[in-house]
Amino acid sequence: MKEIKNEKTTAFIYDESYFWHNAGDGALFEPAGGYIEGTGSVESPESKRRVKNLLERSDLMEQLIQIKPQSATTEQLQYFHTLRHIQAVEEMSKIGGLDCGDSAIVGKGSYEIAKLSTGGAITAVNQVVTNEKIKNAYVLTRPPGHHAERDQGMGFCIFNNIVIAAKYAKEELGIGKILILDWDAHHGNGTEDAFYKDKDVLFISIHQDNLEPIDRGKIEDTGIEKGKGYTINIPLPVGSGDAVYKYAFEKVVIPAVDNFEPELILISAGQDASIFDPLARMMLSMEGYRYMTKAVKDLADKHAKGQLVCLHEGGYCPTYVPFCTHAIIEALSGIQTDVDDPFIYAMAGTGYDKMLNHQKEQVDKIKAYHQNLEEGLIK
Repeated sequence: MKEIKNEKTTAFIYDESYFWHNAGDGALFEPAGGYIEGTGSVESPESKRRVKNLLERSDLMEQLIQIKPQSATTEQLQYFHTLRHIQAVEEMSKIGGLDCGDSAIVGKGSYEIAKLSTGGAITAVNQVVTNEKIKNAYVLTRPPGHHAERDQGMGFCIFNNIVIAAKYAKEELGIGKILILDWDAHHGNGTEDAFYKDKDVLFISIHQDNLEPIDRGKIEDTGIEKGKGYTINIPLPVGSGDAVYKYAFEKVVIPAVDNFEPELILISAGQDASIFDPLARMMLSMEGYRYMTKAVKDLADKHAKGQLVCLHEGGYCPTYVPFCTHAIIEALSGIQTDVDDPFIYAMAGTGYDKMLNHQKEQVDKIKAYHQNLEEGLIK
């Protein structure tokens, strides 16, 4: 340890069963066309379990407040999902291996695990808002959630953890204004849909342009009715890395959050925008994730009494996700360990820390679009 705080203020929430969710054998996503042996689902527990292992190995875990999640109730799941979807997942879970929507496999016993994953998000929000000793939290949620739609699962996601946690904060804790920041490389379509008409939830998604889901997360998608202007999509060009994300934060994210002044901040913390991820083509480093977390933590301290919850989403490189997550949790806790990026040498010459003209122009275009929207120049 380079620095140890005396007072623990960051919670870490997970359950062993999160690693037992079976997301299938990968047959739905196998690109080999039947010519070579399958590799199994890319949404495996390995990257998540290694997050926990790294936290223990670095001794950072000892500096966190470890909390067991409580399972979400059916009533809490219905804050967003239809009873039909909930019951369908429950029935599929008795058999295992069935799809509850679009590429969202329900393994045997996954219903209970998914409820506990959503419950972890609820537990974190409750602790951050009501427990004076806890300032922020990281939840190693699995299965993830931000793609799940009201009546079906999607993209590995069964129940939408962050949507239900936000609605819990509003309905049961009386939180008025919530920021949901989604930095997963894939657009958080389910989350956007949940709050597209809501002026009390600012949804910002920073993602790879036109990645799955196709045709979602466009600059022009800004909300409707009372929610107009409260959805901000930041689709970044392929190959965007640390410098581009930092510029997007400075020009779009931070000013929007300062203007909104949230009372609670939730992050869909996907690590699939990393340079080594197999399901995206972005170039964030471990330090890029540290920067984004520190920037949002500063915003939480400024506007929301420090109340900040990160929920694990995507991230499919089992050797690099743990380091990116470790950097996030270091930034949340304010504790710097001796864990450095062991793969930084492999990034040399890739340009992960540079910003090209077309990348800068895209961010400037997004900034200008929302300025025109605020000024009434766009209807």
